[in-house]
Amino acid sequence: MDYISITPAQKTSMLEAIGAETIDELFSPIPESCRFTGDLDLPPALAELDLQRELQKLAAENSAAANGACFIGAGAYDHFVPVFIDQFISRGEFLTAYTPYQAEASQGSLQAFFEFQTQVARLTGMDISNASLYEGASAVGEAAMLALNATGKRRVLVASTIHPDARATLKTQLEDLPAEFVLLPAGEDGRISPAVIAEHTDSDTACVIIASPNIYGLIEDWKTAFHAFQNAAGDVGNKPLNIAVFNPTACALLKNPGDCGADVAVGEGQPLGVPLQFGGPYLGLFAAKQKFLRKMPGRLVGQTSDGEGRRAFCLILQTREQHIRGARATSNICTNQGLLALRATMYMTALGPQGLRDVAEQSWHKAHYLAKRIAALPGYDLAFDGEFFNEFLVRCPVPASAIIDAGRAKSIHPGVDLSCEKVASIGAENQLLIAVTEKRTRAELDALVDLLVECAP
Repeated sequence: MDYISITPAQKTSMLEAIGAETIDELFSPIPESCRFTGDLDLPPALAELDLQRELQKLAAENSAAANGACFIGAGAYDHFVPVFIDQFISRGEFLTAYTPYQAEASQGSLQAFFEFQTQVARLTGMDISNASLYEGASAVGEAAMLALNATGKRRVLVASTIHPDARATLKTQLEDLPAEFVLLPAGEDGRISPAVIAEHTDSDTACVIIASPNIYGLIEDWKTAFHAFQNAAGDVGNKPLNIAVFNPTACALLKNPGDCGADVAVGEGQPLGVPLQFGGPYLGLFAAKQKFLRKMPGRLVGQTSDGEGRRAFCLILQTREQHIRGARATSNICTNQGLLALRATMYMTALGPQGLRDVAEQSWHKAHYLAKRIAALPGYDLAFDGEFFNEFLVRCPVPASAIIDAGRAKSIHPGVDLSCEKVASIGAENQLLIAVTEKRTRAELDALVDLLVECAP
């Protein structure tokens, strides 16, 4: 969106309306110790053409995913996005529309959100979905809050193999509440075993949260894990909740959360037509069983009929939202990622069930082809032997950061260094997490293999 500065006359008019004579007076309530003084460290002013050239020069220094073969994953994936989505989403009625409080004036947006809810519910095998949340990590936190409210219990079991961002968000959200955050350690196979779940479960446990594929790309056995959890919880009080953290692309190929006994399913919607865009904003997905309808966070769009019997859409059950219930609200989240939910709706509609499955199958097959080739290289091996979807962890003979640096010179983004702070340093310096999507070609897969060979001592 273009930026146009205000004129001196407009600035004067705005200050007069506020009742201030100068900009400094406007900010006078802020203590001087907290205010910046002096001149900004900026280069001299440039003519518009010169400024454009300077900005283009700076932009060229970026190493963007689109400028090479991208194998970066860990929660954000370089999937193909049909070009029509960018064209449609840029229309003024979509790009500038405010949240649809007035249903009679927002039928188009509300219908799109209704379709989004339907698509997410079908994808996850759950009964209902909301109209999105801020991003995947927030959705995990909201799922735990629902479990605490629904069960009246206090302990939250969290698999250590969920994304570090989700884990940190959840821990922060629970910090000032009468709740206990319990981290479940992974086994040597990179998964959470049913025995570990049972060991940490008691009668005051509200839920267990398990991601599949997990942060290492491994497929967890939701069904067995949830069964072990419920058996260990017993029959004291309300039934604890099974919470599945899912990858929407994987749901098109693998068993979905609903088939595996999940009560709540949450995930990151970035793979559904949302570009990488420097790490966000992204899209939180939240689906659940019907009985949790009144406890769900965020917005829900329902279908009804108007006074003339025509199909109509409206926001429903708003009493659970903060702007209506205040301190007694189910959640602080009062809005949704409307623009990105619309992108996801367009993406899922364009591809359809078979198209989504094709994306998942290509990602799976290409990842397994690459993993097999890498495992055969001297000095390299897969960190885990178990089944994975489109992402896998490699132990390298050199630091992963060295491989990433070497790849940059060849327009290859080899993956994620698990020892870096961006993923909470959850791995060793020689561990490289590699993700493969349908966009990667055989030539790009082979080029990464060649890069790894060159990097080996």
